[in-house]
Amino acid sequence: MSALDPLEAALAVRPVPGAPRPYHFPAFVRARLSGGLPLLLVHLPGRPLVTANLVLPGGAVDEPPADGGSAVLAARALTEGTERYDAVALVEASERLGASLRSDAGWDATVVGVDVPVERLAPALELLAEVARRPTFPEREVARLRDQRLNDILQARADPGRRADEAFVAAIYEPASPFARPSGGLPETVATLDPDACRRALRRWSSFDRAALVVGGDLDGVDAQAMAESLFGDLVPDSAADPAATPASGGAVERTFVHLVHRPGSVQSEIRIGHVGLARRNPGYHAVVVMSAILGGLFNSRLNLKLREEKGYTYGAGAGFDMRRLPGPFSARMAVNTEATVAAIADTLAELRRIREQPVGHAELATARDYLVGVFPLRFETPAPVVSSLAGLVTHELPDDELDRYRPAIEAVTADDVQAAARDHLDPERTAIVIVGDADALAAELEAAGFGPVEIVREEQAATEGSNG
Repeated sequence: MSALDPLEAALAVRPVPGAPRPYHFPAFVRARLSGGLPLLLVHLPGRPLVTANLVLPGGAVDEPPADGGSAVLAARALTEGTERYDAVALVEASERLGASLRSDAGWDATVVGVDVPVERLAPALELLAEVARRPTFPEREVARLRDQRLNDILQARADPGRRADEAFVAAIYEPASPFARPSGGLPETVATLDPDACRRALRRWSSFDRAALVVGGDLDGVDAQAMAESLFGDLVPDSAADPAATPASGGAVERTFVHLVHRPGSVQSEIRIGHVGLARRNPGYHAVVVMSAILGGLFNSRLNLKLREEKGYTYGAGAGFDMRRLPGPFSARMAVNTEATVAAIADTLAELRRIREQPVGHAELATARDYLVGVFPLRFETPAPVVSSLAGLVTHELPDDELDRYRPAIEAVTADDVQAAARDHLDPERTAIVIVGDADALAAELEAAGFGPVEIVREEQAATEGSNG
């Protein structure tokens, strides 16, 4: 037998993955301030940079149609002026503390937060309370932020990927759903937003249902509850507020169809394939996470191996669910050369069918589970993601042990669970295929492929050809 060459010798002794180390999500305690606001405290020894997030209920999903984009605009305007500080003074006050103030609105919640060294936590929480409770929404600053958002919309329309995302959600949701447009609003609504619209958004956050203050970091010797009580103890739910109506979130896809946004001369096609997915609170969550990883969530996922590694159509393909309090979208996503568009769509639909029809293999399942279990603790090395994840428990009304039982639940997912999740939540026969690309080069081939009715939108001519599904 010949001696191994150096490369073969190295491969023969290369390391293999070991067993995941034990991990428990940091323990936290719940309290309630005198007015009723929940307080979550998580002590993280050795983490002197503390994160505090005030989680307010409501976000873009709760907006009246005429106020589309107001939650995002109001959240950004919170730090532009308060009863005590103008925008410049607020920045100077936070910089003196070595603190970073922020506010942002998502679909389901609005978060006002601060990161600060623990020894300056008390004055930083005072700034947070000032921003969240006493904003003034200066007209000049609101107008500036509104104009920035309008410019961003114009840039999004010029970007093929962002244009595909916008067209995709409009295709899969019923028109009355807020999910049928971007969370930041559309030009026709954003253009009308003013300080009064921001104040209306602020009032929608005042019920304090699903609200909480979450503080995490090295809290040894720090009476964070007393600090919170002095600043937020008088907050009580707005009993006069009308119960929020459940927004529409139904799907608009009754059969597979193609929506083609014409981009003259484009050498690539941005493709989105999918439909309305599912909400975060569902009993099959962990099986869906594993199934999504196998299908399109990892570098060695089925879609990436097929479309990138085997076929060379794209630099990367992925798929997954955007889970919200109400059903968010499921999408497969890729950008391919124009001549590969139809083939890439066909291969993607074939993979959606295969994961429903055939059980995944043992090695494939083990790889996905091991990856998800292994990277989970890496997300929580600093207070900010720990606090953010606890805020998610509040927003989605999940049990306190949800994060600690994540890894055991992922490890328990079987091949049958994955196939059941795919059958329950993927529907390749009722799927929107949205493409931003050159319609002149693609239309005939898409018609011949028989995926479904083809709708062509020629935006520069404000004209539409064909009919959708």
